[in-house]
Amino acid sequence: MSFKATSREIRGVVVVDVSGRITLGEGSAMLREMVRDMTSKGQLKIVLNLGDVTYIDSSGIGELVSGFTTVKNSGGELKLLNLTKKVHDLLQITKLYTVFDVHNDEASALGSFRN
Repeated sequence: MSFKATSREIRGVVVVDVSGRITLGEGSAMLREMVRDMTSKGQLKIVLNLGDVTYIDSSGIGELVSGFTTVKNSGGELKLLNLTKKVHDLLQITKLYTVFDVHNDEASALGSFRN
């Protein structure tokens, strides 16, 4: 399954529903462009819903970190939602789990943003 992402806005927060594989090449490049596009438009409250991500490689992890840094440097927040067991374990192993603000349900993710 290839990378797909759709976004929707809820109370000023952009929720990006990601599915497929975030890997070197198309998946990670598309994710990078989406995040940069949102920050350039002033959309600085972003939730990445990773519930349907089947696989993520080191390049994909790098893009998550890059996106997080881009949004943070613009004065915004990027949060992760619905991690699969594989992605959760990968973030634990790489010690990145503590870097990201991770949520298991959309309501808590939406409610966690500063006003």
